[in-house]
Amino acid sequence: MRKAGHRQPVLESLRAMRAAEFRSPIGRFLIGPTVPVCAHVWGGTGAPHHNIARYMARTPNLGNDLMTSFHASRIRKCLLAASVAQALIAIPALAQTTSGTQSASEKHHADASKPVKLEAVMVTAQRRSQNLQEVPIAVTALDEAQLSARGIQNVSDMGAVAPNLTVMNAPGNASSSAISIRGAININPAPYWDQPVGMYVDGVYLGKTQGNVFDLLNLERIEVLRGPQGTLFGRNTMAGAVNLVTRAPSGVFTGDASVGIGNYGSKVGKVTMDLPAMGKLKVSLGGRVEHRDGWVKTTPGSAQSQLANRRNNEAFVGLEYDATDNLTFNYRYDYTNLNQGGLFNQTIHSDVEQAFGIPGIIVNQSRQTRASIDSPDFEKSRVSGNALTVTWKLGDAGTLKYIGAYRKMDWADALDLDGSPILFAQTANQTRYHQTSHELQYLGSYGPWNWVAGAYYFSDSGFSNNPQTYFLGQADYDENFGYGTRSRALYAQVDYKLTDKLTLTAGLRRTIERKNASRYEALVNPDLVIVPQGTAAQAGFSATTPALNLAYQLSPNHMVYARYAEGYLAGGFNGEAQTVATATTPFKPETQKTYELGTKNTLLDGKLSLDADVFHNRVSNLQQSVFTAQGSASSTVLNVGTSHQQGFELEAHLRPTEDLTLGLNYGYLHAKYDKFMVTGVNVANNRSVQFAPKNTASVVVDSVLARTSNGVLHATLDYRYTSKFYMYVYPFTQTVPAQQLAQNTLIKTDSILNGRIALSDMNWGPVSGEVAFWGKNLTNKSHIDSIIDFGPNFGNLRTANYNEPRTFGVSVTARW
Repeated sequence: MRKAGHRQPVLESLRAMRAAEFRSPIGRFLIGPTVPVCAHVWGGTGAPHHNIARYMARTPNLGNDLMTSFHASRIRKCLLAASVAQALIAIPALAQTTSGTQSASEKHHADASKPVKLEAVMVTAQRRSQNLQEVPIAVTALDEAQLSARGIQNVSDMGAVAPNLTVMNAPGNASSSAISIRGAININPAPYWDQPVGMYVDGVYLGKTQGNVFDLLNLERIEVLRGPQGTLFGRNTMAGAVNLVTRAPSGVFTGDASVGIGNYGSKVGKVTMDLPAMGKLKVSLGGRVEHRDGWVKTTPGSAQSQLANRRNNEAFVGLEYDATDNLTFNYRYDYTNLNQGGLFNQTIHSDVEQAFGIPGIIVNQSRQTRASIDSPDFEKSRVSGNALTVTWKLGDAGTLKYIGAYRKMDWADALDLDGSPILFAQTANQTRYHQTSHELQYLGSYGPWNWVAGAYYFSDSGFSNNPQTYFLGQADYDENFGYGTRSRALYAQVDYKLTDKLTLTAGLRRTIERKNASRYEALVNPDLVIVPQGTAAQAGFSATTPALNLAYQLSPNHMVYARYAEGYLAGGFNGEAQTVATATTPFKPETQKTYELGTKNTLLDGKLSLDADVFHNRVSNLQQSVFTAQGSASSTVLNVGTSHQQGFELEAHLRPTEDLTLGLNYGYLHAKYDKFMVTGVNVANNRSVQFAPKNTASVVVDSVLARTSNGVLHATLDYRYTSKFYMYVYPFTQTVPAQQLAQNTLIKTDSILNGRIALSDMNWGPVSGEVAFWGKNLTNKSHIDSIIDFGPNFGNLRTANYNEPRTFGVSVTARW
């Protein structure tokens, strides 16, 4: 790909593009060839080789397999980049002739007689396709255009896009996310713990948070469901669910190819396309390559050349086979390969030298862009998924649907926990994991009745190695643990129209599951091993989660509803426990009861949608992840008592003119512990509530600035706000000397401004062109995203991950 001859056809094709000049209310523009941009992209190199530390050698098979894959990924990157170039070259030959195609201004003139209103958004929040404004639950939906305009490529980009939604990377890790809805979260990505917010791709549940930050190609929309979804979605949706939905193949030759560059050496190439139907078969294909240098550079001699960089490849295949008019098979495959430096764990406080006489840890409370580290700090993962959906329409008898999936993950990381040039604290994790799920649904309607019923089976299994080294190598742990789940469920939900305006919905789900855990200690320092080799345990859990909803349609454009629902967060075992008793004693499932009142309204002849709800949650057997940092840096899940949360949520969308759309969401949250038991004492008033910002909000301005025969100039501004919150469940006042304090993990109020401006619908012969300029964190605000407080036993060491500085770039896209 580096030879000039390989990229010359692409450059010549781009040079041939006619420059477009037009005037608009904000000035005069000339859009010309973009050769330098594309030349820089095609000149990119493959991912660098990273050495693996000695502890990776302790499991040579995993290390060899991963390294083999990552070297092989360089070949895949070249192939994918070649595909981008080939697609750009092939488009003129394959696309339909467009001599009669209307210009953007002609299309606008032709549509001028249509009334201005918001576009309808269809969602599957209740397992069937419905208009968002007709779904009587709190749900936010972002369609493909909104995702593109707001720069949302994966889950980690979703912070504050919905009321009371908080999203962050797991501490020290860019490829694992932690999602909080209405204050419910587990921020530790350890694979033996479950999350209260379920994440789904095309109806398939993703069992773990490790490796769940990936860019989905062909993404059609994202749905954020707030409140328990225990009836239709099941286990681990106690607080809500995030549903990612991809586009179905169209059977028409359409697609897009794009290249982009940005600061920090960012280079991105992407192709998605639908092939022409081949008889009854429709095919979608996609691929993406991203390379970006890290915004944290390291000094010569450091164990890692750079931090917070990006090296990832994605591929997607979608197949749809219409066997008959009533029987359809849909297959989806997604693949992500990631190989990059980790996040920088910057030390913001340390008493290590005073406590242990170990000098050399650098303390800085402003965002650093240079670092000196002595231990490897990287993330590597391979994640792939296969899903098959079979839909059989039975006419008046209803529809049968089967969803089967298999996903697997190989994941490895290493962290220099102290972010310094001395060997004070380092850790690593190597994980192999796979999951299988099967679901059978029966959907139907008869007169005033609508129903969904189903059976569900889920199983997973994994093994992790988690070596840790502290105090200049004097404490060396090598924790190995296995884990597995078998879960079965039956569910049903029925809607009954009591009158033309009043609908009653009732649902019930019964879940039975079994979990196991095992430990395999490596005797690195025999005197420090606490949990014996071969320690194992298993336990069974069950739950019945009902839902009841009453919706009243005041008029065709106004609805009010009352909802009661229960959710269930699975129990389990502590894989990193430091005693036999803790390792073999399961923590119990957490349950939540939610009461909710809401309203959905469409006003001003369809120009305004205004949705609001109030809610009250009661949580029992509250699971809390408590970071101990005693002997090793690990966390333990405990059932500590009960809590409640209550709040208010508002979403509004206004389209006053055809060329302007405004969006607003706001969430208020009040969270409090009712009972928090520690050694038989209720300390609820002396514990911080984790991840419960009182206020979250976002404002979006989406405007067409100009329409001409040469294209449409379109701009988006996206502002998001999250008030302060505590990151961990710690006391405000110490009751024992070794305790960490809540105020040391306070995440301050944060706001961010993103933007995008694009000239689209440009006539590039047989294709439609777009040139877009984008920026994230436009004001270059510096803010701490996450904190780890190691506490007095580790010299009060505190490290932080800061947000990214301002990033910006330009992309060129051809659509056909």
